Amino acid sequence: MREPASGLDRRLVLLMMLGSILNPINSTIIAVALIPIGAAFGAPPSRTAWLVSALYLATALGQPIVGRLIDLYGPRRLFLVSTALVGVAGIAGTLAPDFGVLIAARVVLGFGTCAGYPAAMALLRREAERTGRDSPAGVLAALAVANQTVAVIGPLLGGLLIGLGGWRATFAVNIPLSVLAVTLGALRLPKERGTRREEARDQGNADQASLAARIDLAGMGLFAAMLVALLLFLMDPHPAAWYLAVLTAAFGAAFTVRELRARTPFIDLRVLGGNLPLVATYGRSLVAYVVSYAFLYGFTQWTEEGYGLSPLGAGLVQIPMFLVGIGFSVTIGRRPGVLSKLLLGGAGQLAACALMLALTAASPLWMLVAVSVLFGIPQGANSLGLQNAVYFQADPERIGSSAGLL
Repeated sequence: MREPASGLDRRLVLLMMLGSILNPINSTIIAVALIPIGAAFGAPPSRTAWLVSALYLATALGQPIVGRLIDLYGPRRLFLVSTALVGVAGIAGTLAPDFGVLIAARVVLGFGTCAGYPAAMALLRREAERTGRDSPAGVLAALAVANQTVAVIGPLLGGLLIGLGGWRATFAVNIPLSVLAVTLGALRLPKERGTRREEARDQGNADQASLAARIDLAGMGLFAAMLVALLLFLMDPHPAAWYLAVLTAAFGAAFTVRELRARTPFIDLRVLGGNLPLVATYGRSLVAYVVSYAFLYGFTQWTEEGYGLSPLGAGLVQIPMFLVGIGFSVTIGRRPGVLSKLLLGGAGQLAACALMLALTAASPLWMLVAVSVLFGIPQGANSLGLQNAVYFQADPERIGSSAGLL
């Protein structure tokens, strides 16, 4: 019997970090580019918001799918295909002739960034099995620090790129990132053993079934329809849009019925129903990130339009938030506790929101910086707490799916 390997394959850590940063860097860069893009295409904030929503709609749909495929086939192929799409989206966005193509590029970018985090979690689980050591706190902290570091660089990089080459440069940056990710993935990601592929095919007599039969296309369609209806309603909520709320509820009910009956559901609601701690973690994640992203996009646009800062200035104001987040990730990242991190994150968000209520266009600059500093506390604490919770609460055989759902 082979002895467990001595430790984690350190060559994989850089790859995990690179895959996981593709989403946050595009989140933070676009935050400072929305105003210039709107000016270029004559699009109001209600339309430029689709540049944000398009990416996350694709991510919300794509990550559970990619996570499940990673569970079945391993991370290598899914990582390579997804990160290649990031480069395709970068080219499309750089050359986009109109606003519609730009939104399409963000959709492709959303699908392209889907594999990074589920692949990292699957690799962590595989390394734990290989080495016999189930203590990923250090690597999870490294992933959190990498995401926070990129988030620090993102707004500043976005402002610099816009100053040097206009908003199109914020899309072009994805091209070299994609090339690097695909190259490192091809060189370092382990190839799947034949036995694993055979085991995956044997599940549910899947060796005779097509991929379409194994993936719940109907469930995916209902899930996407529910999210689109909800987004359309939330972007302009008024009494005349009541039908969108009704459609959201109808699609949601149909999705629930479909998933409970499907042999291979898109989201296995029965598994979630039997794992209440994991469901609670998803609920906490939803609440925490609603606040986090509302600040990232809403506050950034207000500092440009309401306060009068340039894109570079708006990016600089965001930097304290991410620096504080890195500090908290490094300080508390290796501690095993989850509850303390989540409580600290919740308290930090409450304090930051209370201070933000006092801001006006005449407020001194230091108040903007103070709000950014306060938001840095939950930025670091929540991401660590939620990642650790999912890792330990999820079924090891569905760790990719669970990470994708997060």
